[in-house]
Amino acid sequence: MATRPETARKILLYWMDGMIGLLAVVMSLLVVTALIPPARISVPHAVAAVLCLLGSSALVPFVLRAAYDNRPRPTVKLVASGLFAAGALALLPPGPVSPSGTWEMVATLWLSTVVLFLPLWWAVFAIVVTAGAVTTVVAVITGQPWQLVLISQTISSVLLPVAMWLWRWLWRTIKEAHEGQEAKARLAVSEERLRFARDLHDLLGHSLSVITLKSELAAKLATKDAGRAAAEMAEVRRLAGESLAEVQLAVDGYRELDLDQELAGVRAALEAAGTRCLIDARAEDLSPSARALLAWVVREGATNVLKHSAATCCAITIDGGVLEMRNDGVVEPATGSGSGLRGLSERLVTAGGSFSAQPTPGGEFLLRAAVPA
Repeated sequence: MATRPETARKILLYWMDGMIGLLAVVMSLLVVTALIPPARISVPHAVAAVLCLLGSSALVPFVLRAAYDNRPRPTVKLVASGLFAAGALALLPPGPVSPSGTWEMVATLWLSTVVLFLPLWWAVFAIVVTAGAVTTVVAVITGQPWQLVLISQTISSVLLPVAMWLWRWLWRTIKEAHEGQEAKARLAVSEERLRFARDLHDLLGHSLSVITLKSELAAKLATKDAGRAAAEMAEVRRLAGESLAEVQLAVDGYRELDLDQELAGVRAALEAAGTRCLIDARAEDLSPSARALLAWVVREGATNVLKHSAATCCAITIDGGVLEMRNDGVVEPATGSGSGLRGLSERLVTAGGSFSAQPTPGGEFLLRAAVPA
């Protein structure tokens, strides 16, 4: 199931691909319709110009993908696209011979890809130089007022490069936001590990120090006072047993899940993955152990939805100690439960409950768990 940043990236890239493809088709049609009938250029001349146009335009999407995540050095594809664009410019006459501005459009399209590989001030310099050069050529060859040519060329030379910048900025913003969420999740895990490590240190640090001292004392007394040495070892045994019990209590508390927190976390995880999550939970009367069992079911069930389905909607209901989780993302017939679901089933059965997970005749996948009252 694609994540939101990846979906956004595909949308932006396909949007750019579509616009560039449409622009290439329009420019090619304009060459055919506007240049051949007036016999301004020959058919072979027009065919060569169209091939250069299509070659330059076909390479633009690949160039954009290279510049999307970073600002690398100019690539071979960028150079090849520029050579095709130069060929098109050499074959296409500017000005009124091409009333649609095909000549200027070719230069602007390639400029919009070049600026993505340049620092800001160099990009501005490239835009100014290109606008001035195209204005000069068109004004000299066609005799049009240079002021009008400059205005139109400045608009086209600025809008498309700025659009390319905005597209890349939007993608990077989405990507950084997603990376920030992942970093926050990793930080939460790290903080929880540190908390658990501190708890273990507080629990065991003093006890192990006392055990070490008493063991050393018993070793020294073994040949001098066997009775006292035995008493010290009995004390060591008692301290070790107490420490083990404290560690077991700490681990049990660490492993215990909160049902409300799990439901909130599962909703956030599913919706972040593009799955609408509906929750109707009535579990206030359940015992803490039953709520903890249902929390494990919610966690493992959501993991199953995220990893093994293409669900667009997931509904979770809890009523009277019975949990049902339905999703519409069955992509293939079930071939058996995974290890996670098997372990969950064993946990529930051991506690006196029941568990089932299978597709329904209506095309949904239903996970059902019942915990003892």
